[in-house]
Amino acid sequence: MKGGKSKAAPRRTDTKLKAKAGGAGKKTAKNAGKDPNKPKRPASAFFVFMEEFREKYKKEHPNNKSVAAVGKAGGDKWKSMSDAEKAPFVAKAEKRKSEYNKNMLAYNKRLAEGGNGADEEESDKSKSEVNDDDEDEDESGEVVR
Repeated sequence: MKGGKSKAAPRRTDTKLKAKAGGAGKKTAKNAGKDPNKPKRPASAFFVFMEEFREKYKKEHPNNKSVAAVGKAGGDKWKSMSDAEKAPFVAKAEKRKSEYNKNMLAYNKRLAEGGNGADEEESDKSKSEVNDDDEDEDESGEVVR
């Protein structure tokens, strides 16, 4: 046909894409069960190094806003370092790991004792204000016990 549009069948939606989008809801349900009082895992030696490296890199390259550039430069620097240069970061990571292990033992002990890992005190929101007083007044103003 010259200059005319062909009448093609309407496009079908891809069913695989729908299946992938539906799976995202499962992830949030899984995360809802995590305990916020559980100690966080310690950083590895590389991430301990990166904490310090990011500060230096920002001072040397103040106009750089790319996270990827900082990560790539840090990874290259880490690979080029000798074991002796990495030793202080490995020592800090080991120290953090030992502290984490102590905190996890205490956390697991609290869980085993029947606690939920949180402090046993109630928050202000959870305290009942309905039965705080022994005496209440009814609509006529009389004290009811």
